[in-house]
Amino acid sequence: MKDTLGVLLAGGAGERLYPLTRDRAKPAVTFGGNYRIIDITLSNCINSDLRHVYILTQYKALSLNRHIREGWNIVARDLGEFIEILPPMKRVSENWYLGTADAVYQNIYSIGSEQPKHVLILSGDHIYKMNYRRMLEQHLASAADVTLATILIDPTETYRFGVVDVDREGRIVGFEEKPERTDTRSPYNPRLVSASMGVYLFNTDVLIPVLLKDAEDSNSAHDFGKDILPRMAAEYRVYSFNFVDENKKEALYWRDVGTLESLYEANMDLVAVSPVFNLYDKAWPIRTHQRQYPPAKFVFGEPGRMGVAIDSIVSAGCIISGGMVRNSIVSPDVRINSYSDVDSSIIFSHVNVGRHCRIRRAIIDRDVHIPEGTVIGFDPEADKERYFVTDSGITVVTRDYSLFESPVTVDYFTAE
Repeated sequence: MKDTLGVLLAGGAGERLYPLTRDRAKPAVTFGGNYRIIDITLSNCINSDLRHVYILTQYKALSLNRHIREGWNIVARDLGEFIEILPPMKRVSENWYLGTADAVYQNIYSIGSEQPKHVLILSGDHIYKMNYRRMLEQHLASAADVTLATILIDPTETYRFGVVDVDREGRIVGFEEKPERTDTRSPYNPRLVSASMGVYLFNTDVLIPVLLKDAEDSNSAHDFGKDILPRMAAEYRVYSFNFVDENKKEALYWRDVGTLESLYEANMDLVAVSPVFNLYDKAWPIRTHQRQYPPAKFVFGEPGRMGVAIDSIVSAGCIISGGMVRNSIVSPDVRINSYSDVDSSIIFSHVNVGRHCRIRRAIIDRDVHIPEGTVIGFDPEADKERYFVTDSGITVVTRDYSLFESPVTVDYFTAE
């Protein structure tokens, strides 16, 4: 892996995660209580011994930059290792990033300065466990120019993915971006379809000229899935790496958490007795930056006023003070006050839930104060008048709500 450079794309605007991305970059959104979304991919890098990583940022990257600085300054600089943020520099273009391929193209000088033999393109908004070393080993063994990580999906889900046509030797001979339907079937399982995971391993001497050619094409969307890879399938040795899941569960786990619904569902995957995505595997640790908080505390044991959390993740610094938490994720420094009930919800850090509140199927953003007696998630029409409600009925409560509804003053310059 010493000859491989990781390029992690973290610059998307994240419109589908609005309003959580109104003040922060998508990869900086909280996940699993303690973590940010980007921590999952960065942990994969460290666990795979990939220690040369560029993170390409763009929109609202302040909290993301701070998180990387505080939590990921862990590699050996003296040995030439780095996890480094690259903001847009407009060195080769006057545009912001026009697509995934253009983002890499605009940093072509930074990539060239490291002189890697291989470049691994990664996304900052996926939840999965993968050993990239396995992918590199297959890439070298097959003498591939490009290797795509692929996962088996049901044919009814093709509209959500880039679908690849793989021959019996693992070579990709066709690529379709999000087709409504396809007759293609995977050689790994003839009942299923191979789909791209958005993880691409290039030989550098192949990647550079391909990016230069794409940059000159005025008809291109400058995207790997839409433009680069479909063209390369006919001209280069493009191979599939069938996903080997380090999560060690019966079903393969890979989630694109680019929407509020998918983010909510991925968080709910963590709280089962036997979690679908396991944060507790010591063989594949997930790293992050954690502030120094005291342990979580549960107080009061009176009938009807008992501090309890069931099938939930409760982070450090939390006080469950006579309230009930069920099937939920509670981030650091949260207080749930007496007689309140929180069910199937995600509570970000520094939230105070007043007494006698009822909250169900909600995402509460950081620094929000929920006034006493507030009811959220039981009347969608009433919620829509005050909060953001998704089509599936998930209620999102953000910081601007707290400014109008409580005496708490939010310091927007406080680090996330």
